[in-house]
Amino acid sequence: MNVINEAGILAISTRLHRLSEQLRKDGAMIYKAFGIDFELKWFPVIFTIYKKEIASVVEIANEIGYTHPSTISLLKELEKQELIQWKKDKQDERKRLFLLTDKGSKLIDSMQPVWELMSKILGDIADNKNNLLAAIDEAEEKIANQSFYQRALQLKAPK
Repeated sequence: MNVINEAGILAISTRLHRLSEQLRKDGAMIYKAFGIDFELKWFPVIFTIYKKEIASVVEIANEIGYTHPSTISLLKELEKQELIQWKKDKQDERKRLFLLTDKGSKLIDSMQPVWELMSKILGDIADNKNNLLAAIDEAEEKIANQSFYQRALQLKAPK
Protein backbone atom coordinates (compact mmCIF):
# COMPACT_ATOMS: atom_id res chain seq x y z
CA MET A 1 0.00 0.00 0.00
CA ASN A 2 1.33 3.46 -0.88
CA VAL A 3 1.21 6.62 1.24
CA ILE A 4 -1.78 8.08 -0.63
CA ASN A 5 -3.84 4.92 -0.09
CA GLU A 6 -2.81 4.95 3.59
CA ALA A 7 -4.07 8.55 3.89
CA GLY A 8 -7.60 7.14 3.60
CA ILE A 9 -10.48 9.59 3.16
CA LEU A 10 -8.09 12.57 3.26
CA ALA A 11 -6.78 11.51 -0.17
CA ILE A 12 -10.18 10.85 -1.78
CA SER A 13 -9.72 13.66 -4.33
CA THR A 14 -6.28 12.34 -5.29
CA ARG A 15 -7.55 8.77 -5.60
CA LEU A 16 -10.58 9.78 -7.69
CA HIS A 17 -8.26 11.83 -9.90
CA ARG A 18 -5.89 8.86 -10.24
CA LEU A 19 -8.78 6.55 -11.16
CA SER A 20 -10.17 9.12 -13.58
CA GLU A 21 -6.80 9.55 -15.29
CA GLN A 22 -6.40 5.78 -15.70
CA LEU A 23 -9.89 5.48 -17.21
CA ARG A 24 -9.19 8.45 -19.52
CA LYS A 25 -5.88 7.00 -20.70
CA ASP A 26 -7.41 3.58 -21.37
CA GLY A 27 -10.50 5.16 -22.97
CA ALA A 28 -8.31 7.09 -25.41
CA MET A 29 -6.41 3.89 -26.26
CA ILE A 30 -9.69 2.03 -26.84
CA TYR A 31 -10.93 4.69 -29.30
CA LYS A 32 -7.56 4.59 -31.05
CA ALA A 33 -7.64 0.76 -31.22
CA PHE A 34 -11.01 1.03 -33.01
CA GLY A 35 -9.63 3.65 -35.42
CA ILE A 36 -11.76 6.45 -33.97
CA ASP A 37 -10.17 9.91 -33.86
CA PHE A 38 -11.86 11.31 -30.75
CA GLU A 39 -10.71 13.22 -27.69
CA LEU A 40 -12.30 12.12 -24.41
CA LYS A 41 -12.78 15.72 -23.26
CA TRP A 42 -15.33 16.14 -26.09
CA PHE A 43 -17.51 13.30 -24.83
CA PRO A 44 -19.87 15.15 -22.44
CA VAL A 45 -20.64 17.89 -24.97
CA ILE A 46 -21.09 15.74 -28.07
CA PHE A 47 -23.04 13.09 -26.12
CA THR A 48 -25.41 15.77 -24.77
CA ILE A 49 -25.99 17.19 -28.26
CA TYR A 50 -26.50 13.67 -29.61
CA LYS A 51 -29.09 12.85 -26.92
CA LYS A 52 -30.90 16.21 -27.00
CA GLU A 53 -30.53 16.57 -30.81
CA ILE A 54 -30.39 20.35 -30.43
CA ALA A 55 -29.26 22.37 -27.41
CA SER A 56 -28.12 25.84 -26.34
CA VAL A 57 -24.83 26.60 -24.58
CA VAL A 58 -26.66 27.07 -21.26
CA GLU A 59 -28.53 23.74 -21.63
CA ILE A 60 -25.30 21.90 -22.46
CA ALA A 61 -23.36 23.53 -19.58
CA ASN A 62 -26.17 22.64 -17.15
CA GLU A 63 -26.37 19.05 -18.39
CA ILE A 64 -22.64 18.38 -18.07
CA GLY A 65 -22.01 20.52 -14.98
CA TYR A 66 -19.25 22.60 -16.60
CA THR A 67 -18.84 26.36 -16.54
CA HIS A 68 -20.14 28.42 -19.44
CA PRO A 69 -16.57 29.30 -20.68
CA SER A 70 -15.40 25.65 -20.49
CA THR A 71 -18.46 24.54 -22.44
CA ILE A 72 -17.92 27.23 -25.10
CA SER A 73 -14.28 26.19 -25.45
CA LEU A 74 -15.29 22.56 -26.10
CA LEU A 75 -18.04 23.65 -28.52
CA LYS A 76 -15.46 25.66 -30.49
CA GLU A 77 -13.18 22.61 -30.71
CA LEU A 78 -16.05 20.43 -31.93
CA GLU A 79 -17.05 23.10 -34.48
CA LYS A 80 -13.43 23.26 -35.72
CA GLN A 81 -13.54 19.47 -36.18
CA GLU A 82 -16.82 19.97 -38.12
CA LEU A 83 -18.64 17.58 -35.77
CA ILE A 84 -21.24 20.15 -34.69
CA GLN A 85 -22.83 23.26 -36.13
CA TRP A 86 -25.15 25.92 -34.79
CA LYS A 87 -28.14 27.89 -35.89
CA LYS A 88 -29.89 30.88 -34.39
CA ASP A 89 -32.87 30.30 -32.13
CA LYS A 90 -36.03 31.55 -33.85
CA GLN A 91 -37.44 32.80 -30.51
CA ASP A 92 -34.23 34.55 -29.44
CA GLU A 93 -31.84 35.68 -32.20
CA ARG A 94 -28.98 36.04 -29.68
CA LYS A 95 -29.16 32.36 -28.69
CA ARG A 96 -27.22 29.70 -30.62
CA LEU A 97 -28.56 26.15 -30.82
CA PHE A 98 -26.05 23.37 -31.45
CA LEU A 99 -26.63 20.17 -33.42
CA LEU A 100 -24.54 17.43 -34.98
CA THR A 101 -23.25 17.75 -38.54
CA ASP A 102 -23.38 14.77 -40.92
CA LYS A 103 -19.74 14.11 -39.99
CA GLY A 104 -20.70 14.24 -36.29
CA SER A 105 -23.59 11.81 -36.83
CA LYS A 106 -21.31 9.38 -38.69
CA LEU A 107 -18.78 9.60 -35.85
CA ILE A 108 -21.52 8.82 -33.29
CA ASP A 109 -22.60 5.82 -35.42
CA SER A 110 -19.02 4.50 -35.42
CA MET A 111 -18.70 5.07 -31.67
CA GLN A 112 -21.96 3.30 -30.69
CA PRO A 113 -20.48 -0.23 -30.63
CA VAL A 114 -17.41 1.09 -28.76
CA TRP A 115 -19.69 2.77 -26.19
CA GLU A 116 -21.55 -0.53 -25.72
CA LEU A 117 -18.23 -2.32 -25.15
CA MET A 118 -17.01 0.41 -22.76
CA SER A 119 -20.33 0.34 -20.84
CA LYS A 120 -20.04 -3.42 -20.39
CA ILE A 121 -16.45 -3.22 -19.15
CA LEU A 122 -17.02 -0.16 -16.92
CA GLY A 123 -20.14 -1.81 -15.52
CA ASP A 124 -17.99 -4.78 -14.55
CA ILE A 125 -15.31 -2.52 -13.01
CA ALA A 126 -17.93 -0.55 -10.99
CA ASP A 127 -19.87 -3.66 -9.94
CA ASN A 128 -18.23 -4.23 -6.59
CA LYS A 129 -19.51 -5.00 -3.12
CA ASN A 130 -19.90 -1.22 -2.80
CA ASN A 131 -21.13 -0.12 -6.24
CA LEU A 132 -18.86 2.71 -7.40
CA LEU A 133 -21.48 4.56 -9.46
CA ALA A 134 -24.06 4.39 -6.65
CA ALA A 135 -21.47 5.69 -4.18
CA ILE A 136 -20.56 8.57 -6.49
CA ASP A 137 -24.26 9.42 -6.94
CA GLU A 138 -24.75 9.48 -3.17
CA ALA A 139 -21.65 11.64 -2.58
CA GLU A 140 -22.64 14.09 -5.34
CA GLU A 141 -26.12 14.40 -3.87
CA LYS A 142 -24.70 15.19 -0.41
CA ILE A 143 -22.35 17.80 -1.91
CA ALA A 144 -25.21 19.34 -3.92
CA ASN A 145 -27.12 19.82 -0.66
CA GLN A 146 -24.12 21.26 1.16
CA SER A 147 -20.62 21.56 -0.25
CA PHE A 148 -17.44 20.26 1.37
CA TYR A 149 -16.43 23.90 1.97
CA GLN A 150 -19.80 24.85 3.52
CA ARG A 151 -19.62 21.86 5.83
CA ALA A 152 -16.10 22.83 6.92
CA LEU A 153 -17.19 26.39 7.70
CA GLN A 154 -20.17 25.12 9.66
CA LEU A 155 -17.97 22.86 11.80
CA LYS A 156 -15.37 25.60 12.24
CA ALA A 157 -17.95 28.19 13.33
CA PRO A 158 -17.98 28.95 17.06
CA LYS A 159 -20.92 27.36 18.82
